[in-house]
Amino acid sequence: MGATKTDHFTAEQNELAVIAKALGHPARIAIMEYLIKVDTCICGDIVNELPLAQPTVSQHLKELKNAGLIKGNIEGTAICYCINEPGIEKIRGFFQHITDHLDKKRKECC
Repeated sequence: MGATKTDHFTAEQNELAVIAKALGHPARIAIMEYLIKVDTCICGDIVNELPLAQPTVSQHLKELKNAGLIKGNIEGTAICYCINEPGIEKIRGFFQHITDHLDKKRKECC
């Protein structure tokens, strides 16, 4: 069996692509913004905040969790979600690298 396309890239590149894909939906951006605002909450709180059905919110939460951007802890019969700081640090590091490069370059391109 041949190599998949992702095999041609580093683990970090693949990980950042998963994170970028998870952030590629406006509902997931809204969920992240809400979690930043409230620190922690359960799925029902997010359902009350967004114009989406509970199963849809749960699917978006699953994608964000699989990408490492949020984490969830079981509290009784509910899962309490919050921002997963190591996942955010990966994004920050990527954009910091770009920003540092642009700060050094400061000339027109193309």
